[in-house]
Amino acid sequence: MNLALILVQMLCAISICWAQLGRAPARIEAEYYVKAYAQHYGVPVALARAIIMRESNWQPCLISPKGAVGLMQLMSATARQLGVTDRCNLSQNVSGGVRYLAWLMRRFHNDLRLVAAAYYVGEDTIGRRGLAYRNLDVATYVQAIRTTYLRETGIESESKNTTAKRDVR
Repeated sequence: MNLALILVQMLCAISICWAQLGRAPARIEAEYYVKAYAQHYGVPVALARAIIMRESNWQPCLISPKGAVGLMQLMSATARQLGVTDRCNLSQNVSGGVRYLAWLMRRFHNDLRLVAAAYYVGEDTIGRRGLAYRNLDVATYVQAIRTTYLRETGIESESKNTTAKRDVR
């Protein structure tokens, strides 16, 4: 009986590893492209990772109900503008998305709140209204990007530690 249980557990472990084998290389490849393109285009790696986490949760060919595709959820018009011909191709998708972030950073003078908002709702809307744009979905999106960005950079844990050190009652 114990031998049968051990065999079942081993088969379960092997099948889990086998199932994850297909996903791991895509994530590793995606991480490589994120780091390479972010460094090349002068975009914080943590920002690109935060956008991907929020947009697709690292699913390489996710298609949204609105028609955005891939890790960075590029709309067809944006992809065309950026020269992306295959939005499910990891390299093209990340390259296009990061180039778009770099362009938004230049347009909004590196204000990452505006960059995140523009990535979500469009640069024209944010360009006209800036932080006066009070859409709850956009505010929630920007806050989620901020939280992930801070976690990715390690700033969040440092700020909590700093507060804890000062608060000595």
